[in-house]
Amino acid sequence: MDDQNTTATATRDPLLQPLTIGHLTLRNRIMSTSHACGLEEGGMPKERYQRYHEEKARGGLALTMFGGSSNVAPDSPNTFRQLNVGVDEVIPYLQSFSGRVHAQGAALMCQITHLGRRGDPYGDHWLPMIAPSPMRETLHRAFPKEMDEHDIARVVKAYGDAALRCKEGGLDGIETLAGGHIIGQFLSPLTNHRTDRFGGSMENRCRFAVMVHREMRRRVGDGFLIGMRYIVDEGDDAGLRLDDCIAAAKFIHAECGIDFFNAVYGKMDTERGLAVDNMPGMAMPLAPWVKPVGAFKRELDVPVFHAARLSDVASARYAVAEGLVDMAGMTRAQIADPYLVSKLTEGREEEIRPCIGATHCQSPHRPSCLHNAATGRETVLPQVIERSPRAGRKVVIVGGGPAGLEAARVSARRGHEVVLFEAAPELGGQVLIGSRGSWRRDLTGLVDWRAGELDRLGVDCRLNRYAEPEDVLAETPDMVVVATGGIPDLDWLPGAELCTSAWDALTGSVPLRDEVIVYDGTGRHPAPLNAELAAMEGKTVRFVSIDGYLAMELPYSERFNWKRRFYELGLTATFDHRLAGVAREGNRLRATFVNETTLETVSHVADQVIVEHGTAPVDELYHALRGQSANDGVTDIDALLALSPQPRALKPDAPFELHRIGDAVASRNIHAAIYDALRLCAAF
Repeated sequence: MDDQNTTATATRDPLLQPLTIGHLTLRNRIMSTSHACGLEEGGMPKERYQRYHEEKARGGLALTMFGGSSNVAPDSPNTFRQLNVGVDEVIPYLQSFSGRVHAQGAALMCQITHLGRRGDPYGDHWLPMIAPSPMRETLHRAFPKEMDEHDIARVVKAYGDAALRCKEGGLDGIETLAGGHIIGQFLSPLTNHRTDRFGGSMENRCRFAVMVHREMRRRVGDGFLIGMRYIVDEGDDAGLRLDDCIAAAKFIHAECGIDFFNAVYGKMDTERGLAVDNMPGMAMPLAPWVKPVGAFKRELDVPVFHAARLSDVASARYAVAEGLVDMAGMTRAQIADPYLVSKLTEGREEEIRPCIGATHCQSPHRPSCLHNAATGRETVLPQVIERSPRAGRKVVIVGGGPAGLEAARVSARRGHEVVLFEAAPELGGQVLIGSRGSWRRDLTGLVDWRAGELDRLGVDCRLNRYAEPEDVLAETPDMVVVATGGIPDLDWLPGAELCTSAWDALTGSVPLRDEVIVYDGTGRHPAPLNAELAAMEGKTVRFVSIDGYLAMELPYSERFNWKRRFYELGLTATFDHRLAGVAREGNRLRATFVNETTLETVSHVADQVIVEHGTAPVDELYHALRGQSANDGVTDIDALLALSPQPRALKPDAPFELHRIGDAVASRNIHAAIYDALRLCAAF
């Protein structure tokens, strides 16, 4: 796109307008909000942490905030992999960090906090947690000590010390975290039952927040921004509602001059609060809280930021254009695509990799995105695929699921000629099955985006083509990537021929019977999807899992969504039971289970037994081609991890190298399949 058209796009788009807050001018209205990204080392933001944020700055955003819940004091422990801004050791890392981000034209801020009752009493120093009142938080389970005046003075000072460290680190500002953390615990009548000068009236409940912010301002001066991540409505009639939050925000701002509010909705002291209110995923609609945030903003003459499933450009643009927010926090959208802003600026909006709300970035493997394997791995993997010095070679991909699509995309970006064979009439593989159900439909976004990329890159996609060895060889390839996926794994089970696979039930290939047993042997999505489908069709469902709880392999937010669906549908579940066999009993089926705890055997009779046990590789083509390949089908692990070209030492004169990826190797998730493809093909 030429410079004139790029300038016109920037002039028209509300998201690309600058915003000035105090001394700081932000180059557009798109930011990444602070989060505990999981890349810290010993509580410090070292190389991997900095590179993760630097990439988003290079991608064009205006402001990247970091350090979700960075701790200011020893009795605010590392509960969910936070940074430690309570020690001077952090300052050199902040200086390096700010230098990197500022060099890319973006601003940098940190969130600092004291967890209060939200901390882990057995973490770090094994200190008792503290709170305005001795009320246990169910999510993090601590019974806190009620703070006395000495505790209050100590924590206020710790905030001031931490703010000064952030200023000395070259940051542009900080935000405190109210809500479920210690400042919010003082603000809310749900958690503040005090009768002294810190409890009771709204002004008294605000006193601690005012003391904290006055101390920070005293320490850092006026040329440093101080904001609050602030709840605009707790969503609980016994707690703070919108009018209460507006009144408290006005009071705090009048007392100590808040530079901005970063608005969030709901509580965060339960799993539901996080999964539904604070960080909603694909089970929630897009931008669910922009209207109450807009109502809050109308009452305050202060810039307001907001992030809660502002996953797509259209939602963010609407929120800014309608005056509901000043800055759009597209945090998870930039985990999916750190170059979202530059693509938008350059008029390439259709090329933005969409956030689908899968919440894989909230898993223990955070900040990894379900369909961007480079995120969080910026020190070893490229976000922007460069043209290969040996471009122009022929790559044949067999399989059009996530692994094959990513292999084709990356290979084409490397400048190679790519042919993709897919046996089905459409691309997507298992994703097309997994997107069925009441709240999983957005999953198809990762297929649609890749299909669009392959079309833009000129990849030759041949659908309805079951590739035989001769079809592959006829293309005279330099590399063959077998991404044929897997088929439901049932052969291990006595009586497997009597069972219905999770796939056949979901696709309707096998009709559902009246009384169904659904067995979950993986803790992934397929078994709950089947239970949901059967219940919605009015069937009687017995759900049995080998695991100790529902959806054990999924991120907490997706586990919560399945738990909620089971309650809504009246489904019950039995855990810790392994399916041992299925046999006929008249015109019905008897399923035998072994209790993994007691080793006792129990059996249940039903009309149908649906089994989810992962997949077995579809690898016949791979084995048929091995003998003719240069590497005997061996993917060298050391080269793979080093992002180096694969060695061809076994048969260096053979015409092609052969690899298999994704479920064609072993049953794993979508991210693993895409990761396989990226690191293999980015080095070819």
